Amino acid sequence: MYILGIWDGHDSGAAIIKGNQILVALNEERLSRRKLDIGFPQRSIKACLDYLNLTPMDISGIAASTFDFAKTLTRVFPSMREEYYLLRRRKKAPGKLSGLKKLSKYKLTEINASFLTRYISQAVLAKESGKSGFAGTQIFMFDHHRCHAATASFCSGFEECAVITLDGIGDGLSGSISVFKDQKLDLINTISGKTSFGIFFEHVTNLLNMRELEDEGKVMAIANYAFPISDAANPLLDFFHIEGTGVKSKYNSIKMYKELKKVLWAYPSEQFAYLSQRTLEIKICELVKNVMIKTGQQKVALSGGIFSNIKVNMRIRELPMVSNYFVFPHMGDGGLALGAAFCANYDLRQITSYKFNDVFLGLEHKDDDVEKVLKKHNLCFEKKDDIACDVARLIAKNEIVFWFQGRMEYGPRSLGHRSILALANSEKIKDQLNLRLKMRVWYQPFCPSVLEEDAGEILESYSGIPNRFMTMAYSVKPEYIDRLKGVISIDGTCRPQIVDKYDKLYYQLLQELKKITGIGVVLNTSFNVHGSPLVCLPADAVETFIKTRNKYMAIQNYLVTRKDL
Repeated sequence: MYILGIWDGHDSGAAIIKGNQILVALNEERLSRRKLDIGFPQRSIKACLDYLNLTPMDISGIAASTFDFAKTLTRVFPSMREEYYLLRRRKKAPGKLSGLKKLSKYKLTEINASFLTRYISQAVLAKESGKSGFAGTQIFMFDHHRCHAATASFCSGFEECAVITLDGIGDGLSGSISVFKDQKLDLINTISGKTSFGIFFEHVTNLLNMRELEDEGKVMAIANYAFPISDAANPLLDFFHIEGTGVKSKYNSIKMYKELKKVLWAYPSEQFAYLSQRTLEIKICELVKNVMIKTGQQKVALSGGIFSNIKVNMRIRELPMVSNYFVFPHMGDGGLALGAAFCANYDLRQITSYKFNDVFLGLEHKDDDVEKVLKKHNLCFEKKDDIACDVARLIAKNEIVFWFQGRMEYGPRSLGHRSILALANSEKIKDQLNLRLKMRVWYQPFCPSVLEEDAGEILESYSGIPNRFMTMAYSVKPEYIDRLKGVISIDGTCRPQIVDKYDKLYYQLLQELKKITGIGVVLNTSFNVHGSPLVCLPADAVETFIKTRNKYMAIQNYLVTRKDL
């Protein structure tokens, strides 16, 4: 039986599973070209069906997530979520009532789900899915944090573990604590939406004039440039109190915003970011400690938007009571479609473990389709027998190469299938990428892909547990700082992707680069321009290639060269 998972909120998308296999998963932004798109994922559903040569008649059931009052309201009145999307992404100027709307948003999201909101959400989703050919297909609805917990535990590979979810808010909650054991996922505690680490950091992002739900990584990055303030002098640490496996907040969401604004007035922006980041690290680690003690578990699986914070994840990894850890790579709400499908499969067939060696769950394209696009744009290209070797040689000569191979990555990170690649030791190339291609802020570092056999030599405290999905920060050993200066932050940390033999072509590229340069590391950033989604189709790749005026692109087995540069 095929189960279709859908998510129609922030970073909407679709996924199809069968048995213990994830067959395809895709977010709407990749097709609509609207970053973190919001709304019913019609394009994603169709693309997933087409990829598997399925029709709506082949789908046994549709699984969806989140049915609190606010989510149900925006399903009934979709113009509300569209307006919020445009305001949040700075595509529309705020109006006279923006302050009131912001206040209303936080109050409405705290209203819990009910039988009525579930019924209405199911009815709206049934109507929308009927437009895509699913008339009469059963709709299953699942709790927001249960879906997050399912992605973390069922993909972890652990037979048993503690499971923690933390995000802004969903179904009236900002977090949950569960235990996964004996093929059962049992909830042991919840964290109220009125006590939210996610909303706390969302407020911080907004106060720093950045886009909430999108620029939190910039807050973490700029915090590294602050003059450190002692924990004893940190006024934000008192905002949260950890009580066992629960969290209490000193202020509600509205009052918290006002108090944070007062703190920002007294500190430079980078110090305000530092205080906020440090608060997350300390308080969440305190919570994790208590959870591990309470549950008696030594392994932990994590999901929810908070765990996109790689510094928090690093602190959790360093806790002495944590022997192993797993962060679901699509930890934010964009992973809820897959989580909902997991929950349906769990209830119907008690399936609790999925093959999860990689996140290459998106679309792929034949060479013939690629060649047609290249010819259409009159680009100069040559089909190569060993594209990895050719690209490695170009990178070694200080060239920047666009890299488009195989199935697209699922989630926010480029992991060697839709990537921009360059040498990892060049600050000049880093600046060139920032100013000419990526158009990002200068303080946000790029990331390295590292050969698994070299990771222990390069990274401090590397335990041998491969971090294949760029979900964790590591400190770089002092002797390698200069050789990785294009991919590390000012504090000497990086967010590495550990590459093993499973990803054959990308692994081969790194091996070839190591033969030439002596180190199996490459700068890997997402194949897009800042503010746009990761490229999905060959046409997206070619458009970005032409727009950015880069010289080289390796797309499938074709090496494309701009002769006019």
